[in-house]
Amino acid sequence: SLGPPVPELPVADVERAQQHYRDALGFDVGWLYPDKQIGAVSRSRVAIFFRKRKPPFEPAVHWMYAEDIDASYEELKSSGANIIDPLEEKSWGLRQFTVKDLDGNLFYIHCDSPRAS
Repeated sequence: SLGPPVPELPVADVERAQQHYRDALGFDVGWLYPDKQIGAVSRSRVAIFFRKRKPPFEPAVHWMYAEDIDASYEELKSSGANIIDPLEEKSWGLRQFTVKDLDGNLFYIHCDSPRAS
């Protein structure tokens, strides 16, 4: 069987990205290749690789399901994550908020709306 894919995000500085994901998003720093061109972080079942790129680059977009969206929102808000769209019920049937990292990569964190069930 196959596991879930691991995204590789473009970043200007791999170490800086790892520290930001640790401090603001609650990830653990996994590894950093000696030339500091690629590294990883993880949090529960989620792993993310970072690869150093020369800006400008197109940011990556990811959709992440949260079982307890309210707790996830409060946790990330209190840890200083850059929440660019607050938690709200969307017209397409999701409760969702958006986080943007230091390099412009976006995470749409969502769950089903109670009204959609």
